[in-house]
Amino acid sequence: MKKLLLTLLFAPLLAFASGPELHLDKAPDKSRDYAALQNGAKLFINYCLNCHGASYMRYNRLNDIGLSDQQIKDNLLFTAEKVGEPMKIAMQRDDAKIWFGAAPPDLTVIARARASEFGSGADWLYTYLRTFYRDDARPSGWNNVVFENVGMPHILWELQGEQVMGPDHKLQLAKPGLMKPEEYDNAVADLVAYLQYMGEPKAEFRKQLGVIVLIGLALIFVFAYALKREYWKDIH
Repeated sequence: MKKLLLTLLFAPLLAFASGPELHLDKAPDKSRDYAALQNGAKLFINYCLNCHGASYMRYNRLNDIGLSDQQIKDNLLFTAEKVGEPMKIAMQRDDAKIWFGAAPPDLTVIARARASEFGSGADWLYTYLRTFYRDDARPSGWNNVVFENVGMPHILWELQGEQVMGPDHKLQLAKPGLMKPEEYDNAVADLVAYLQYMGEPKAEFRKQLGVIVLIGLALIFVFAYALKREYWKDIH
Protein backbone atom coordinates (compact mmCIF):
# COMPACT_ATOMS: atom_id res chain seq x y z
CA MET A 1 0.00 0.00 0.00
CA LYS A 2 2.79 2.39 0.93
CA LYS A 3 4.58 1.62 -2.36
CA LEU A 4 1.37 2.30 -4.30
CA LEU A 5 0.89 5.69 -2.62
CA LEU A 6 4.46 6.71 -3.42
CA THR A 7 3.99 5.69 -7.05
CA LEU A 8 0.81 7.78 -7.35
CA LEU A 9 2.49 10.74 -5.64
CA PHE A 10 5.46 10.87 -7.98
CA ALA A 11 3.69 9.76 -11.17
CA PRO A 12 3.31 13.30 -12.56
CA LEU A 13 7.00 13.99 -12.01
CA LEU A 14 7.99 10.73 -13.68
CA ALA A 15 5.74 11.47 -16.63
CA PHE A 16 7.26 14.93 -17.01
CA ALA A 17 10.79 13.57 -16.80
CA SER A 18 10.08 10.94 -19.44
CA GLY A 19 8.78 13.49 -21.95
CA PRO A 20 10.83 14.66 -24.93
CA GLU A 21 13.69 16.93 -23.93
CA LEU A 22 13.73 20.36 -25.55
CA HIS A 23 16.98 20.84 -27.46
CA LEU A 24 18.23 24.42 -27.56
CA ASP A 25 21.05 25.59 -29.81
CA LYS A 26 23.79 27.61 -28.13
CA ALA A 27 23.51 31.32 -28.90
CA PRO A 28 26.78 33.13 -29.67
CA ASP A 29 27.80 35.61 -26.97
CA LYS A 30 27.78 39.07 -28.56
CA SER A 31 27.13 41.09 -25.42
CA ARG A 32 30.35 43.10 -25.91
CA ASP A 33 30.05 43.50 -29.69
CA TYR A 34 28.62 46.97 -30.31
CA ALA A 35 28.28 46.39 -34.07
CA ALA A 36 26.22 43.26 -33.43
CA LEU A 37 24.06 45.04 -30.84
CA GLN A 38 23.44 47.93 -33.24
CA ASN A 39 22.42 45.52 -35.99
CA GLY A 40 20.20 43.70 -33.50
CA ALA A 41 18.54 47.00 -32.58
CA LYS A 42 17.93 47.70 -36.27
CA LEU A 43 16.36 44.27 -36.78
CA PHE A 44 14.23 44.63 -33.67
CA ILE A 45 12.89 48.04 -34.62
CA ASN A 46 12.26 47.13 -38.27
CA TYR A 47 10.70 43.71 -37.74
CA CYS A 48 9.56 43.25 -34.13
CA LEU A 49 8.43 46.71 -33.08
CA ASN A 50 5.46 46.62 -35.42
CA CYS A 51 3.57 44.32 -33.03
CA HIS A 52 5.74 43.93 -29.92
CA GLY A 53 6.51 46.92 -27.77
CA ALA A 54 9.51 47.44 -25.49
CA SER A 55 7.87 50.00 -23.26
CA TYR A 56 10.53 49.82 -20.52
CA MET A 57 13.30 50.68 -22.97
CA ARG A 58 13.96 54.21 -24.19
CA TYR A 59 15.53 55.00 -27.54
CA ASN A 60 18.31 57.06 -25.95
CA ARG A 61 19.62 53.95 -24.16
CA LEU A 62 21.02 53.04 -27.57
CA ASN A 63 23.69 55.63 -26.79
CA ASP A 64 25.21 52.95 -24.53
CA ILE A 65 25.93 50.71 -27.54
CA GLY A 66 27.61 53.45 -29.56
CA LEU A 67 24.77 55.22 -31.36
CA SER A 68 24.43 59.01 -31.24
CA ASP A 69 21.09 60.77 -30.83
CA GLN A 70 21.31 61.91 -34.45
CA GLN A 71 21.89 58.37 -35.71
CA ILE A 72 18.90 57.19 -33.70
CA LYS A 73 16.70 59.96 -35.10
CA ASP A 74 17.79 59.39 -38.69
CA ASN A 75 17.63 55.59 -38.75
CA LEU A 76 15.61 54.12 -35.88
CA LEU A 77 13.06 56.60 -34.59
CA PHE A 78 9.86 55.38 -36.30
CA THR A 79 7.36 55.06 -33.44
CA ALA A 80 8.24 58.18 -31.46
CA GLU A 81 9.25 61.81 -31.91
CA LYS A 82 11.99 62.16 -29.30
CA VAL A 83 14.90 59.86 -28.43
CA GLY A 84 13.91 60.02 -24.78
CA GLU A 85 10.61 58.27 -25.43
CA PRO A 86 10.03 54.55 -24.73
CA MET A 87 9.78 52.01 -27.54
CA LYS A 88 6.01 51.75 -27.75
CA ILE A 89 3.81 50.63 -30.63
CA ALA A 90 0.78 52.29 -32.17
CA MET A 91 -1.34 49.14 -32.16
CA GLN A 92 -3.91 49.03 -29.37
CA ARG A 93 -4.12 45.93 -27.15
CA ASP A 94 -7.86 45.51 -27.81
CA ASP A 95 -7.26 45.52 -31.56
CA ALA A 96 -4.38 43.07 -31.17
CA LYS A 97 -6.62 40.64 -29.27
CA ILE A 98 -9.15 40.73 -32.10
CA TRP A 99 -6.54 40.29 -34.85
CA PHE A 100 -4.25 37.74 -33.19
CA GLY A 101 -6.39 36.21 -30.45
CA ALA A 102 -4.03 37.63 -27.81
CA ALA A 103 -2.02 40.81 -27.47
CA PRO A 104 1.65 40.30 -28.44
CA PRO A 105 3.77 40.50 -25.26
CA ASP A 106 6.13 43.33 -24.44
CA LEU A 107 9.68 42.20 -25.23
CA THR A 108 11.72 44.40 -22.90
CA VAL A 109 12.56 41.55 -20.54
CA ILE A 110 11.71 38.55 -22.77
CA ALA A 111 15.25 37.15 -22.54
CA ARG A 112 15.15 37.21 -18.74
CA ALA A 113 11.65 35.72 -18.70
CA ARG A 114 12.69 32.80 -20.92
CA ALA A 115 15.82 32.32 -18.82
CA SER A 116 13.65 31.74 -15.75
CA GLU A 117 11.79 29.00 -17.65
CA PHE A 118 14.51 27.34 -19.70
CA GLY A 119 17.80 28.27 -18.02
CA SER A 120 19.03 30.37 -20.94
CA GLY A 121 16.83 33.00 -22.49
CA ALA A 122 19.40 33.64 -25.23
CA ASP A 123 19.53 29.97 -26.26
CA TRP A 124 15.73 29.71 -26.29
CA LEU A 125 15.28 32.85 -28.41
CA TYR A 126 18.11 31.87 -30.77
CA THR A 127 16.56 28.45 -31.37
CA TYR A 128 13.00 29.79 -31.57
CA LEU A 129 13.76 32.40 -34.23
CA ARG A 130 15.51 29.78 -36.40
CA THR A 131 12.97 26.94 -36.19
CA PHE A 132 9.82 28.28 -37.81
CA TYR A 133 8.37 26.07 -40.51
CA ARG A 134 5.38 26.06 -42.84
CA ASP A 135 2.25 24.45 -41.40
CA ASP A 136 -1.01 24.83 -43.34
CA ALA A 137 -2.96 23.61 -40.30
CA ARG A 138 -2.11 26.78 -38.38
CA PRO A 139 -4.08 30.04 -38.91
CA SER A 140 -0.91 31.98 -39.70
CA GLY A 141 0.51 29.21 -41.88
CA TRP A 142 3.51 28.83 -39.57
CA ASN A 143 4.51 26.62 -36.65
CA ASN A 144 7.62 26.36 -34.51
CA VAL A 145 9.72 23.52 -33.15
CA VAL A 146 10.31 24.92 -29.65
CA PHE A 147 6.94 26.68 -29.35
CA GLU A 148 4.38 24.27 -30.74
CA ASN A 149 1.21 25.84 -32.21
CA VAL A 150 2.64 29.32 -31.78
CA GLY A 151 0.27 32.13 -32.74
CA MET A 152 3.02 34.38 -34.07
CA PRO A 153 3.83 34.19 -37.79
CA HIS A 154 7.44 34.02 -38.97
CA ILE A 155 8.24 37.72 -39.30
CA LEU A 156 11.78 37.04 -40.59
CA TRP A 157 10.74 34.59 -43.32
CA GLU A 158 11.93 36.87 -46.13
CA LEU A 159 15.43 36.76 -44.67
CA GLN A 160 15.52 33.05 -43.79
CA GLY A 161 13.26 31.61 -46.45
CA GLU A 162 10.64 28.92 -45.90
CA GLN A 163 11.40 25.76 -43.96
CA VAL A 164 9.27 22.63 -43.95
CA MET A 165 9.20 19.67 -41.60
CA GLY A 166 10.67 16.68 -43.36
CA PRO A 167 9.53 13.05 -43.00
CA ASP A 168 12.44 12.47 -40.62
CA HIS A 169 11.09 15.26 -38.37
CA LYS A 170 13.99 17.52 -39.32
CA LEU A 171 13.66 20.99 -40.82
CA GLN A 172 14.48 21.43 -44.48
CA LEU A 173 14.86 24.72 -46.36
CA ALA A 174 12.25 24.54 -49.13
CA LYS A 175 12.59 28.12 -50.41
CA PRO A 176 15.75 30.16 -49.81
CA GLY A 177 15.49 33.67 -48.41
CA LEU A 178 17.45 36.85 -48.94
CA MET A 179 20.19 35.56 -46.63
CA LYS A 180 22.25 32.41 -46.70
CA PRO A 181 21.64 30.12 -43.70
CA GLU A 182 24.86 31.18 -41.96
CA GLU A 183 24.07 34.85 -42.59
CA TYR A 184 20.59 34.42 -41.15
CA ASP A 185 21.93 32.62 -38.07
CA ASN A 186 24.36 35.49 -37.53
CA ALA A 187 21.58 38.08 -37.88
CA VAL A 188 19.42 36.19 -35.37
CA ALA A 189 22.38 36.08 -32.98
CA ASP A 190 22.61 39.89 -33.27
CA LEU A 191 18.89 40.25 -32.58
CA VAL A 192 19.07 37.92 -29.57
CA ALA A 193 22.05 39.86 -28.21
CA TYR A 194 20.00 43.04 -28.40
CA LEU A 195 17.00 41.41 -26.70
CA GLN A 196 19.35 40.36 -23.90
CA TYR A 197 20.75 43.87 -23.69
CA MET A 198 17.25 45.37 -23.36
CA GLY A 199 16.51 43.17 -20.36
CA GLU A 200 19.46 44.61 -18.45
CA PRO A 201 21.29 47.43 -20.28
CA LYS A 202 23.84 47.80 -17.47
CA ALA A 203 24.66 44.09 -17.23
CA GLU A 204 28.23 44.50 -18.49
CA PHE A 205 28.84 47.45 -16.15
CA ARG A 206 27.46 45.40 -13.26
CA LYS A 207 29.82 42.54 -14.05
CA GLN A 208 32.83 44.84 -14.31
CA LEU A 209 31.87 46.58 -11.08
CA GLY A 210 31.51 43.19 -9.39
CA VAL A 211 35.10 42.27 -10.33
CA ILE A 212 36.37 45.59 -8.98
CA VAL A 213 34.45 45.10 -5.72
CA LEU A 214 35.86 41.58 -5.28
CA ILE A 215 39.41 42.84 -5.86
CA GLY A 216 38.79 45.64 -3.35
CA LEU A 217 37.47 43.18 -0.77
CA ALA A 218 40.51 40.95 -1.31
CA LEU A 219 42.84 43.88 -0.65
CA ILE A 220 40.89 44.88 2.44
CA PHE A 221 41.13 41.29 3.70
CA VAL A 222 44.94 41.38 3.38
CA PHE A 223 45.21 44.59 5.39
CA ALA A 224 42.62 43.41 7.92
CA TYR A 225 44.48 40.13 8.44
CA ALA A 226 47.80 41.97 8.86
CA LEU A 227 46.17 44.30 11.41
CA LYS A 228 44.70 41.34 13.27
CA ARG A 229 48.13 39.69 13.50
CA GLU A 230 49.62 42.92 14.80
CA TYR A 231 46.97 43.32 17.51
CA TRP A 232 47.18 39.68 18.66
CA LYS A 233 50.91 39.00 18.32
CA ASP A 234 51.60 39.41 22.08
CA ILE A 235 48.73 37.05 22.99
CA HIS A 236 49.62 34.30 20.56
